[in-house]
Order: sequence, then structure tokens, then C-alpha cells
Amino acid sequence: MSTTAKRPGTAAGRAPAAPARTPAPRPRPVPSAASVAPEPMTGAQSIVRSLEAAGTDVVFGIPGGAILPTYDPLLDSTKLRHILVRHEQGAGHAASGYAHATGRVGACIVTSGPGATNLVTALADANMDSIPMVAITGQVGASLIGTDAFQEADIVGITMPVTKHSFLVTDADEIPARIAEAFHIASTGRPGPVIVDVAKSAQQAQTTFRWPTELDLPGYHPTTKPHLKQVREAARLLATSRRPVLYVGGGVIRGNASEALRALTDLSGAAVVTTLMARGALPDSHPQHLGMPGMHGTVPAVAALQRADLVVALGARFDDRVTGQLSSFAPLATVVHADIDPAEISKNRRADVPIVGDILEVITELTAELANEHAQHGLPDLEGWWKQLDALRETYPLGYTATADGLLAPQHVIQRIGALTGPEAVYVAGVGQHQMWAAQFISYERPRSWLNSGGLGTMGYAVPAAMGAKVGQPDRIVWAIDGDGCFQMTNQELATCAIENIPIKVAIVNNSSLGMVRQWQTLFYEGRYSHTELNTGHQTRRIPDFVKLAEAYGCVGLRCEREEDVDAVIEQANAIDDAPVVVDFTVSRDAMVWPMVAAGVSNDAIQYARGITPSWDRED
Repeated sequence: MSTTAKRPGTAAGRAPAAPARTPAPRPRPVPSAASVAPEPMTGAQSIVRSLEAAGTDVVFGIPGGAILPTYDPLLDSTKLRHILVRHEQGAGHAASGYAHATGRVGACIVTSGPGATNLVTALADANMDSIPMVAITGQVGASLIGTDAFQEADIVGITMPVTKHSFLVTDADEIPARIAEAFHIASTGRPGPVIVDVAKSAQQAQTTFRWPTELDLPGYHPTTKPHLKQVREAARLLATSRRPVLYVGGGVIRGNASEALRALTDLSGAAVVTTLMARGALPDSHPQHLGMPGMHGTVPAVAALQRADLVVALGARFDDRVTGQLSSFAPLATVVHADIDPAEISKNRRADVPIVGDILEVITELTAELANEHAQHGLPDLEGWWKQLDALRETYPLGYTATADGLLAPQHVIQRIGALTGPEAVYVAGVGQHQMWAAQFISYERPRSWLNSGGLGTMGYAVPAAMGAKVGQPDRIVWAIDGDGCFQMTNQELATCAIENIPIKVAIVNNSSLGMVRQWQTLFYEGRYSHTELNTGHQTRRIPDFVKLAEAYGCVGLRCEREEDVDAVIEQANAIDDAPVVVDFTVSRDAMVWPMVAAGVSNDAIQYARGITPSWDRED
């Protein structure tokens, strides 16, 4: 039996998506080309064989009673590397980090009850950020389901709102098909997490393993081919616009469309903004790239959207952190919205030209049609537009001021990590001020080089996600840029990294407080710092002492407190490749993230720095 949770449909009164040119449903090939002959075995062995057949090479997990039958044959697998985490949330974030960094489906395995519920945050996180992930969870025996048995939890019901699909398997014969379907669903259409909950009785039962050659999923038929009429209309608008902006979301990275985006950017001459989830989709060095839009975006990026006469949204969802007050967002713009998920079209902002389809196909066809428009009608005159934008870039560059307390400027620390490590590394952030500074002050030149928890904003994401990224990209340097608050939520995974020889590097941007909350208390609560002091590095106490903690976990622990030592400490950390490294950077707690748009107000009210509102022509 199986249960699914669907994303909300398009609301009444909004622009409908263009009719999809989807062929008649037919069975789909399974996600692996493996051909496996039928073979008698237990359901537990079938789970292991199914993971192998799906192409999985690593699984993050931790055993418990309801999943224990599967852990026995897992010991004998020569194709699967199992990484024993210290907490189930860590398993989920590690699988997500692996998927984000590689583009492949991440996998994790946990037990029933609290094991499964500990995974919920990671599932919700992956769901919000469209990360392909499959979670195998143990469940109590089929005859005990619904009796409040020991460590029973209805994880299928619990995870319905936060997964792309959920399965409950009580028949051992169904295991291969459900796992094959899970990998297919997770990786196609809009990617997302899928959970396969397997009863312990099904794991223990005898079955015959049959890996399916085709998948038949009634009702699941993602539209990949965009409607050509809509694409042509988008091309016409792009060819005639005087103030065009390509608003690029994380879907461009998920859809492996970065090269196609570069071609469209070069041909169109449009300004480009990349959201928090899309950093690296277009190189920061590209002359048409204005940076990140939204609450802590660059002034040119925010101004471009507010002044645009055309916004072409590609794999973006008009998130509130980008739009600010929705009614005042891009008020002069015609909107083209392209996305693989029809539920996103016109969900927040009405699309004048809706396009449903695989983003790579959309961008490729849009580029071809735009070339035709140029051939027939010539190039648009964008000189005046770029004169305005270049003036904003010159007047309002990203920057920061020296700290008043003499402690390190966190922006300087993060900027130097990026400069000394380079664009080939992978950078993973937690949530808060350090996340925004990492998005602002590190230059991203390629996709999948920037990982963070964007939609859910999960504290504790960085360390386990960096662990997963390093497993997936072992030849790249992986830096987890974390705050002292976030770090204390999942730092136990350092033990996993040390034991499993996963040499990540962790920069703790230690302001001894919950920094982003403290910033809001400074700006909006008259400096009443209610319960944001962490006592991790200022004054006389370090609770905990992160250097000693790192060493206790089998890692190298370093500390940096002076600006003149920053480069040397980073270089020392980069030179260590046989152990995890934790660097405690003691930074000022008074540093703030600028620019900033306060929650719920218009992007026109962006502040470049405290008390400074940028000036640009806000009239048509």
C-alpha cells in the first residue's frame, strides 16, 4: 500500500499554466539500467539489493530495532558504503548535502518512532529546497501498526506535508518496485524527498527479488516539454523589452541548466539576478550578473527588479524573502514564469506568460526563439538600462565597515576563506548572518558550489550537509561556514567525520550570540537582547571551548582572534587534508548584514546600511 502527499494546485482566479503537450501515459524505465534476475531472499536483503540496483553508492544512517533486519545484510554489501551518523537529522542533512553537491539522489536509512521523527526536519528542509532524496525507515510489524506499539509512529502521515511522496510497505514482494519508484519520483519533475516506510515483518519475510524493468505510476506525469507558443511569446517580450531581468532560482541548478542560462544571458543582454538557492548558476564574474536579490540582496539586483519592465523567472518561486511586500514587487514588469512544477505558476505573483516544463528545455528553446527574433527585428536598445544599473553598482557596492570593538569583522573572515580557497571548493552554510555573508562575500563561479538551507532555514544544516557534500565530492575542499548557535545543534557529526575520514573544514563565525536574531533585536526591539547571548567566545568564558571540543571529537582545532592572523589560519586549515578542521573565529557581535529589506515592507525601502536608503528613479 502507498500514500502520497501532493503539492497545492493553482488557486482559482490565477493565470492557468499553458496546456501541456504531454504524450499519453506509458510505463517508464526504472532509474537504473541494472538487470537483476529473480532471486529468493528476505525483505531486508531485498532493500539492500534495491538500493544497489538503483545506483546508490553511499547511505547515511543509524540502526534501531525496527530497521535492524536490514542492517544485517547491509553488512555484506560490497557496493554500498554505510556511514554511521550520530543523529538521524544528521543522516538526512548529509543525504541532502550529497544530493545537492552531486546532482544524484541522496539516501539515508533510520529506524521507526523517534528515529523516523528525528528525520522530519531534514525531509522538510529537502522538500522546501527541491533536493532529491530517498529515506528508508523501519516500521513496527504489520500486525502491530495502529496499536501504539513500542517505537511506533505514523511516519507516512507525519511526513505527508513535507515530502514529495510517501510509501508504507507491508508486503515484502513490493519492496523493489516501491524503492525503484521512490528514486524515480525523487529525481524527476520537481526533485524532492521520498520516504519508504517498511514494516519489520516485511523485512523479515521471505520473498523473491525482482527488480522492475518499467515503472507505471498513474497520475505522475511531469511535463517536460514546454508549450512552444508560450516560449515564442516570452522570446518576443525579451526581444522588445528595454529593462529586462532574468530572475534565476534554484531550479536552474536542479535542472542542470547553468550552461544554457549562460547562452541565454549572453544573447539577451538582460540583467541577471540569482537567488540564495541559485548562487553559482551564473558566474559572479559575468558582467550581466547583478548578484542576489531580496531581503539581503545587492542594491543593483533589488533595484533592477523594481525598475524592470520584464521579469523572466526561471526555476524561481517568488519567495517572500525575494519579493518583500508582494503587492509592490516589480510593479512595472510583465512576468514570464517558467517552472517544472505547475503549482508554482502564479502561486504568488500572477504570470502573464506561464510556461510549464523542464527548465533546461525551456531555456534552450527560449534561446533559439530569441535568436530568431533578433534575426528578424534586430537587437533591443539596452544602453540606457545598463547605464542605470552600472551607476548603481558603482554607487552601492557590497562592503562593510571596521568593527568598533576591535574584534574580527565576520565579513572579512568569510571573504578571505573564499579568496584563499577558490571557486572549485564547495561552501556550505548554516542559517543566519553567516549564511547571508557567505552568499554575499564569496564569489561563486560554478553550480553546486554553494549549499545552504534556503526555504526552511534550518539551524544545524551546515556540518552534516558538508559531510555529505565531501563524501559526494571527495576531491574538492569543503568548507562549512557556521555560526556558534547553528554549530551546537549538530556538531556531533564531527565524530562521524573523524571516524569515517571525511576531512571537512568548519569555520565557526563566533559572535557569542544568535546573530541574526540579535540584529533584529537591535533594529526592531530597541536593543532588548532577550536570550540571544550564548557565552561561546567573548569576555572571560567559552562555553563550550570550540577548540577543545574539536580535539575531543578527533578533529584539528584552531582559533583566530586577530585580523593579521586570518589568512595564515585559513591557509593552515586548507593544508590539512587528513582530518576534519574546526576554526573558531572570534568576531564582533555588533556586525550586521547589509543591505536589508525589513520583513513585510516594499523592496523600495531597502537600506544600504543603517540609515542609508539608496536613491534610484522609482517612476516609470
